[in-house]
Amino acid sequence: MSDIILQTTNLTKSFGGLAAVNRVDFKLLKGNIHAIIGPNGSGKTTFFNLLTGYYKPDGGKVLFKGEDITGIEPFKICKRGIFRSFQITAIYPKLSVLENVQIARFSNRGRSYTFFENAKKLFNEEACGIIEEVGLLDQKDVLGGKLSHGDRKRLELAIVLSNEPEVMLLDEPTAGMSPEETRESMKLIMKIGEKRGLTILFVEHDMSVVFGYARRVTVFHQGGLLTEGTPDEVKANKQVQNVYLGGE
Repeated sequence: MSDIILQTTNLTKSFGGLAAVNRVDFKLLKGNIHAIIGPNGSGKTTFFNLLTGYYKPDGGKVLFKGEDITGIEPFKICKRGIFRSFQITAIYPKLSVLENVQIARFSNRGRSYTFFENAKKLFNEEACGIIEEVGLLDQKDVLGGKLSHGDRKRLELAIVLSNEPEVMLLDEPTAGMSPEETRESMKLIMKIGEKRGLTILFVEHDMSVVFGYARRVTVFHQGGLLTEGTPDEVKANKQVQNVYLGGE
C-alpha cells in the first residue's frame, strides 16, 4: 500500500443522468509512468478533472498519499504536489519565457512582490535552471506567444516543474505536434521524470506514445474501467481491440 501515491475508490460523476465516470477504482504507483486511453467520451478528461478538483464527484473518494483530497479546491491540490497540464497550452503569451516561469515560482513560494523589489530579479537563477532543464534557455527572453507549438509545450512543462510536483498529470502532452516534436517532447518528459523521481499520469490518443513510454495502461470505456495492465497485456486484450484499437 505504501507504493500507492494516488488512488480513487468508487469515483462517480454524472451529467444530466449520464455517468461520465462510473464507480472507478484506480491506483497510481509512486514513480510509475501510467497512461490512460479510451475512445472520445469515455470519461478520461472528466476523471482528470475529478483528480485535480475541477469537478466535485457525486460519489467515491480521491486519496493522495493516503489523505482524502476529494473535492477540495484545485490550488490546494496543487500545493499538495499534484499538478496538471491541459490540452490547450496554458501560458502567458505576452510575457517572456523567463517571466512565465518566475510567476509560477512566485505562486509556488506563496509570495508576491512590492514596488520596493525588482520582480525580474526574484527567483531568476531558479527559473533559469528550470528553463535550461526543458531546453529553452536560449529563448528565455522570447515572448510566450512567439514560441512554436512544441516550445510552448516545453514552457508549460517548465511552469509545471516550477510548482515542484510529485505527480504530473498530462492531458494529451503531444497533441498537435509533428512526429519529431512528439519524440523529442516525450524523451524530455521521461528524462525529467526520472531525474526528479516524478510520478507521471497521462492521457494520450497517440498509441505509439502510449505503448512506447507507459509502463502501465488503463483503458476507459463508457465511464468505467475496461481493463488495466502492461502495454503488451493491453495490446493483446480482445475487448480493447474491439472497442478501441480496431480489432475484429
